[in-house]
Amino acid sequence: MNILFIGGGNMATAMLGGLLQQGLSPSNISVVDPSEVARQQLTSNFGVHTFSADSPLPVADVVVLATKPQQLAAVAQQRAAELAGRLVISIAAGIRMADLDRWLNRSARLIRVMPNTPALVRAGISGAWLGPHATEADRTSADRILSSTGTVVWVEDEARLDAITAISGSGPAYVFFFMESLTDAAIQLGFDAATARQLAYATFDGAIKLAQASTDSAATLREKVTSKGGTTEAALMLMGEKGVQAAIVMAAQAAESRAAELADELGRA
Repeated sequence: MNILFIGGGNMATAMLGGLLQQGLSPSNISVVDPSEVARQQLTSNFGVHTFSADSPLPVADVVVLATKPQQLAAVAQQRAAELAGRLVISIAAGIRMADLDRWLNRSARLIRVMPNTPALVRAGISGAWLGPHATEADRTSADRILSSTGTVVWVEDEARLDAITAISGSGPAYVFFFMESLTDAAIQLGFDAATARQLAYATFDGAIKLAQASTDSAATLREKVTSKGGTTEAALMLMGEKGVQAAIVMAAQAAESRAAELADELGRA
């Protein structure tokens, strides 16, 4: 399988690195990027073919659109003729399929994907939607590419990608916020910054590993840690009084609403 990335930023770099680890040859990967420095780094680090933004597109079985969302309309319209008939996977956040299809003159087989930043360490999760003209063989090709950076969840309704954005797309920031808060709490309890970070980060790492290794729900695991009248119960009772859980749910709902608004704004090009 020959794969072409249009855009060689962090997410594209994570994906091509994962593909190489899976055994795909560098000779099967090409990257188009406007930055000469970026192209030199990609060639030096990965041995892939690179092309400038004004070069004709090389032959590829799959094209991954990895430009910034604000740039995608111009890139798609410029390359529409070259992308006609190809399988095109868009990982640009907030760009609806109908808009991309319009920019490409309705001539490509499209798959829309919402990845997240843990893909940079091969621990991501992507939400994906198969466009109306894409095939099951296209889904298989997309699975191979997306699984190079983590797991894939396929949705049956494109609107669900806004919810994916709210949960797993924006979700790492929520986790980092909690980690930041727990680190600050450790510092206020008397630990130096390095020890506070070690305690907070190891706690998250261990809790996630325990949860993934268990068949229990998160609620059950929480209950197992919470002794009646104990320290954990005191902390959780305060969080309940402050409405922390409800705030998290409302925050995710706000993120979903904003994702839909951004898609409306970006689609006006």
